[in-house]
Amino acid sequence: MTAHPARRRFLLALAAALPVLAAGAWPLAVHADDDDDHERARRLLRSGEIRPLSEILSSVERSVGGRVLDVDFERDDGRYVYELKIVMPSGRVREIAVDAATARIIEIEDD
Repeated sequence: MTAHPARRRFLLALAAALPVLAAGAWPLAVHADDDDDHERARRLLRSGEIRPLSEILSSVERSVGGRVLDVDFERDDGRYVYELKIVMPSGRVREIAVDAATARIIEIEDD
């Protein structure tokens, strides 16, 4: 029996992340489309327009739980958003969109 492609990708990613998760480390990868996005995020943080990623991660971890696997920073519908991919203790992966200015969770989606 062959696993559904999305499920297979998840299982492969989980298998790769398990040793790191077991060690208690955060396998965190932050993506930016290019250096300009990275510099924009720094500028926005310095100006106080967005909250630090560490604050966002702490808030989401308290609210939702799980471990962060991946973070994207982007502009969406006129606001800056941190998009987090989190693996829950059950093994389920969730995608969580967080308003970068307010740290408010905008959307939670099961992957």
